[in-house]
Amino acid sequence: MLMTQTMRWFGPNDPVRLRDIRQSGATGIVTALHEVPNGAVWERDAIAARKAMIADAGLDWRVVESLPVDEGIKTRSPDWDRLIDHYRQSLTNLAACGIDVVTYNFMPLLDWTRTDLDWELPDGARALRFEAVAVAAYDLFILRRPGADASYSAEMVAAAEARFVAMDDAARATLERTIIAGLPGSEEGFTSPQFLTAIETYAGIDAVQLRDHHVAFLEAVCPLADDLGIRLVVHPDDPPFPIFGLPRVVSTEADVADLFARVPNASNGLCFCTGSFGVRADNDLPGMVDRLGSRIGFLHLRSVQREADGTFHEAEHLGGDSGMVAVMAAVHRLSTREGRSIPMRPDHGHQILDDLHRSTNPGYSLLGRMRGLAELRGLERGIAYGAARA
Repeated sequence: MLMTQTMRWFGPNDPVRLRDIRQSGATGIVTALHEVPNGAVWERDAIAARKAMIADAGLDWRVVESLPVDEGIKTRSPDWDRLIDHYRQSLTNLAACGIDVVTYNFMPLLDWTRTDLDWELPDGARALRFEAVAVAAYDLFILRRPGADASYSAEMVAAAEARFVAMDDAARATLERTIIAGLPGSEEGFTSPQFLTAIETYAGIDAVQLRDHHVAFLEAVCPLADDLGIRLVVHPDDPPFPIFGLPRVVSTEADVADLFARVPNASNGLCFCTGSFGVRADNDLPGMVDRLGSRIGFLHLRSVQREADGTFHEAEHLGGDSGMVAVMAAVHRLSTREGRSIPMRPDHGHQILDDLHRSTNPGYSLLGRMRGLAELRGLERGIAYGAARA
């Protein structure tokens, strides 16, 4: 059984139109009510209206990305009960409208983080990049986070200072904006003073406690999700290691296995992102698909090219370090074994061709993702054909 091909769409203001996505060969849309503030209820009428808009374009909406987990849930604030009630009501409303996969993440404050949104590749295409030295330069010399020195080696501090000194005011402002102003689909955006204040809300919350808060969230919502037939799928940390002194707890296979062991509900699932997990060389991506397969409810297929010191950039979908051929073979085994079509989307395409001259959401231009979708579609069909003849 082949995967269900989808693309992410950011709603009516997305420069990529629904009819463009339909022409790509995708049959499904992955989206969210991005206009609803974090922690508020997604009302049934609003969900139904968005679903009808998508259906009118000849596409289907069954996967939400994302239903944000408010920071008050992650920090276990005094508002926790009200926020959990709102989350449960949103799940109920989504199920009533035929949504059966809901993506979320448990990253403190920042969703996915990059330092360069248009890094030029040798062929002239542009890619997203995360540069470790640039993050340290921002943290140490722009944000000036108290105690930040302890997060970096002496060599990295020296390199970050040299990088900061070499930047003019415009470059510093661009770096600041790129890291904390909010990328497409991210849940929060900050100024640096606001970010420092927000970091303080995590004082005393280490990885152990954040894991406990994650488990508490799932224990509160999974029984309802079980009854509703919704699969809650957690997106891994991006990047999959702590940044700005904040813990991250969904970065490795061990992290995910622990989460499933502590909350064994059928609704507790995984959004398997080959890019996020692939940043770490110690994550065995095909093996993770084999071992965690029954929990995988959604696939983000992209590849990264690892560089030095935790730096990486988005590679071509079939290139880089993620080993997409072996991953796709594992996905085909999973789909065949369980007899289900897993929704997937090509993630973070390069900006190429005419999209280089258009206004696009970083990582979500049409043509780069369409190229990725075509490559992934061909790869999957080739693997399926070979398996059928074996």
